[in-house]
Amino acid sequence: MAARRFADEPAYVLHRHDWSESSLILEVFTRNHGRMALVAKGAKRPSSNLRPILLPLQPLHLAFGGDAEIRTLRSAEWMGGHVMPGGDALLSGYYLNELVLSLLARDDPHPGLFDIYAQVVELVAGQHADALQVVLRAFELLLLRETGHLPLLDAQTMTLEPLEPGARYVLVTEGGLRLAGAEDRNSLGGHQWQALQQALDDAGGLAPMLDACAPVANELKGQLRALLNYHCGVRMLRTRQMMVELQSL
Repeated sequence: MAARRFADEPAYVLHRHDWSESSLILEVFTRNHGRMALVAKGAKRPSSNLRPILLPLQPLHLAFGGDAEIRTLRSAEWMGGHVMPGGDALLSGYYLNELVLSLLARDDPHPGLFDIYAQVVELVAGQHADALQVVLRAFELLLLRETGHLPLLDAQTMTLEPLEPGARYVLVTEGGLRLAGAEDRNSLGGHQWQALQQALDDAGGLAPMLDACAPVANELKGQLRALLNYHCGVRMLRTRQMMVELQSL
């Protein structure tokens, strides 16, 4: 039986590492096939047309084939758009990629999330540091919801009682959303959590999430970081550790 072949597949490179002296193994996020591994034969050669194209945070169309766990890349085409980000934006882009690598299983399509990721990458490339935080919080919430790791944000998780708009609540790793105590610094009002849930339910995608996250991005940061680390099975994500080390220099 002939191996299956696919062409014109929208994709982004999440990570790449050496496979041989001349080839690469790529982890890519594709729209219709989800996260997958590809071998790019000869991509490290100076004469390879693939060498300047297979970069992270750049929109690509890929052709590939095979039925093994690691498929073979046939061709790649850069689809244009934004330039490669730098500084904080580049680190934020690598952070997005680490989250996708950690939380999405291979060969599990998430076309809606792919479209959100593409929008977020384009926004990240042109954002200043303060605006980046809002974009990252919005993507974190959408990714957690997509992977089934986010509880409903308009009810207390353990009791399923609706939130009181004037009360304060916190999101904790194993208990979900609960009433805040005096020790909980970054709690949000019930009406703010409800607004976030409404944005998640909105068919408008990313735009409503950005609006809902803008006034509460700082308060969400620590809560979402703890939840993401928990579900990624790490104490600290590698890109986060890199950011901390750079800030300490």
